Amino acid sequence: MVTPVATKPTKIIPHIAEPPLIGSMFTFQKDRLALFLRVAHECGDIGHLHFGPFPFVQLNAPELVQSFLVEHAYDFYKGETMHKAFEPIIGHGLFISEGNFHRQQRKLIAPSFQPRHIVSYADAMVHYGELIQVGWQDGETVDIGQEMTHVTMSIVGKVLFNADVFTETDELGNAMTVVLEQANYTLSHLFPVPPNWPVARNKRVRHALAVLDQQIQKMIVERRARADQGNDFLSILLHAREENGDTMSDQQVRDEALTLFGAGHETTATALTWAWYLLTTHPDAYHKLQQEVDAVLQGRTPTYADLAHLPYTLQVLKESMRLYPPAYAVSRVALHDLELGGYPIRKDESVIAVVYALHRRPDCFPDPEKFDPERFTPENEKRLPRYAYMPFGAGPRICIGNHFAMMEGHLLLATLAQRVSFELVSGQQIEPDPSKTITIRPKYGMKMVVRRRSVQ
Repeated sequence: MVTPVATKPTKIIPHIAEPPLIGSMFTFQKDRLALFLRVAHECGDIGHLHFGPFPFVQLNAPELVQSFLVEHAYDFYKGETMHKAFEPIIGHGLFISEGNFHRQQRKLIAPSFQPRHIVSYADAMVHYGELIQVGWQDGETVDIGQEMTHVTMSIVGKVLFNADVFTETDELGNAMTVVLEQANYTLSHLFPVPPNWPVARNKRVRHALAVLDQQIQKMIVERRARADQGNDFLSILLHAREENGDTMSDQQVRDEALTLFGAGHETTATALTWAWYLLTTHPDAYHKLQQEVDAVLQGRTPTYADLAHLPYTLQVLKESMRLYPPAYAVSRVALHDLELGGYPIRKDESVIAVVYALHRRPDCFPDPEKFDPERFTPENEKRLPRYAYMPFGAGPRICIGNHFAMMEGHLLLATLAQRVSFELVSGQQIEPDPSKTITIRPKYGMKMVVRRRSVQ
């Protein structure tokens, strides 16, 4: 007689109540952040929902996120929807590439993003921070989101392409904005307009891609003709060598350059926009930050060395990214049947770790909607469960530019806080909206009045 082998019981994933057939599709398009919070509230650590016929599993617990993005990282891939949205733009760039090719490219590029290398870009970050504030008049009203996009795009244009004038109003910057909006459109619609249909949207995208291809190829040719290697990322990508001595093709350099550009300005601009919003609506925290900046800098422009002496400024940035994480969710598709924490995941099923909901767990962040930079003192940060806070993702596909982004945000907060104060224009409807770009920008913009400061 054969004794049956005891098997570990599989846990059942709870479902939210949804309309038949369409599921949560329209709710997702109307207010996906509220939907994600509802799933977390009603289902707890894990929940099932549907977008039309497509099932999704939402993860809301640090230990499940660890299993998903770290322990089972190679049991998932980005999924056909993500590939359709991003491959027409960034080809096989690091963000969307898979498997051995992704690991090879990341190994090739990663050394350029180590803190010891990116320190050399600190001066450029401060330079463009000082440059943008000089143009603001006392009492002027600005859209802070547009201004932060302007400065971060200028910075990434400089460090990536060594271009001195590079903003969303320039041809190349505008082209990048168009294709990023197209990627988000594809992700946000269950049945997006096919790219080959002769509609105005597709014509704009084709023109934008042609501009990007032409301009970047021109820069690649110029860099290859130079005898010396520059310090911009484009030059570094061109000179990066695999273990066998091979270099990247022009096409792969183009794909990686566009990946770095797209990720390198949008997320930081979004993080800074919400940081200024939270500071203007919390005067005590704003005053404390400015006191710290004034005491350390005493009127001079900041340097990389100053960052160690600006801990509260960093805490503000981290807490802002907790409440409004630019990359608000991380999704993958299962390559085969597996389990996460005892819960069954089927082949081809989509799994999404919702950072926005994860950052609002009251057991990890008491009074989670409260803006409290003290959560990120070194002592308090050490007490957080691992993967309870992950504004840059986690595991082997964690954002390769996380150190760059944190240094940039830290320096820009210090630079601008010393020179100006912002006042939020009253009567505005401030609402995060992830439906237009790949991050959670303010839905209706965000107007602020600039007040110049006199710092001794």
